[in-house]
Amino acid sequence: MPCGPSPSRTASTGPDRRVSKQAQEAREALGARLRGFRKDAGFDSGRALARALGWQESKVSRLENGKQNASESDIRAWCEATDQHGHIPDLIATVRHIDELWLEWRRQLQTGVETRQKKSLPVYAKTRVFRIWNPNMIWGTFQTAEYAAEVFQQGVSFYEFPDDTEAAVAKRLERQRYLYEGNRIYNVLLGEQALYANIGGPDVMRDQSDRLTALMGLPRVSLGIVPSTAPTAIWLGHSFSMFDDRLVLVETFSAELSVTQPREIELYARAFSLLQQSAVYGETARGLIHTARKYFDRHRA
Repeated sequence: MPCGPSPSRTASTGPDRRVSKQAQEAREALGARLRGFRKDAGFDSGRALARALGWQESKVSRLENGKQNASESDIRAWCEATDQHGHIPDLIATVRHIDELWLEWRRQLQTGVETRQKKSLPVYAKTRVFRIWNPNMIWGTFQTAEYAAEVFQQGVSFYEFPDDTEAAVAKRLERQRYLYEGNRIYNVLLGEQALYANIGGPDVMRDQSDRLTALMGLPRVSLGIVPSTAPTAIWLGHSFSMFDDRLVLVETFSAELSVTQPREIELYARAFSLLQQSAVYGETARGLIHTARKYFDRHRA
C-alpha cells in the first residue's frame, strides 16, 4: 500500500522478525541448491548457464545468492537446463513457501489500517537514527493530517480494505511526537517529484509544503531534496526506511519486505549515501519547496 514506509508485522519483535529471517534463509538455501545443479550439469560459470537460458548473467547470480525470489517458471527452466527434472515439484513447493513468508497487503490490512499504524510506534520509540528515502511521496511522519487521510483513502479504494481512515490518521500523527523527544536524528530525502505529486488537491499540498518548511527548522531534522535534474550516482529506485542499522522496510504494491540481514542493510546504507550526494539542503531545498507551493497557489480552484 503506497502509504509511505510504515512498520508492519514484519517490523515487530518476536515471531514476526523470525518470519522475515526464515524467508531470507529459505531463499539462500534454494539458491545453494540451484548452484549445485548448475555445477553438476557442467556449467562452470553463471555466465554459461545464463547464455543457455537466454538470461542476464546477473539474474543467475542473484538467484544463486538469494538476492532475488525465483518464480516457478525460473525453477522449471533451470531444472530443465541442468537435467534435474525430478526436483521441479519440490523446488516449486519451496518457492511457494517463500512467497508465503512475504506478507500480502490484503492479509495485513484485512481489518483496516489502524492496527498496522499502531505497531509502528515501538519501532520508532527504539530508533535513534532514521534514514528515509521517498522519491515520489511525502514520508508518513512528515505528513499533515489531510495529506495522510487522502493517502489512506487511496489505499481503501485500491485494496478494498475496511475504511478506518480517521483512526489510522490519528495513529500516524502519534508518531510525530518522536520528532520532539529524545536524541533521535532524522535524515530524510525526498525526490522533487514528491513536492508535486498531487495528493488531495492544491490546498492540501500547500499546507504540506508549509509543514515541510517548518520541519526543516528542527535541529534534529535533515531534509534533503533530490532535484529532478540532479546528476545521480545511483538510480532513484523505490522508497525505503532505515531504522538504525537493524531494520529496513521496503514497500511494493503487493507486499512489504522487512530487511534484517546485515549485508543487505549495508547495501541500503550505501544507496542512501549515494542519494545524499544528489540532494540539496538548506535554502536551496527551501527554494524548491517554495516553488512547488507557488505551483499549487496557481492551480487553486
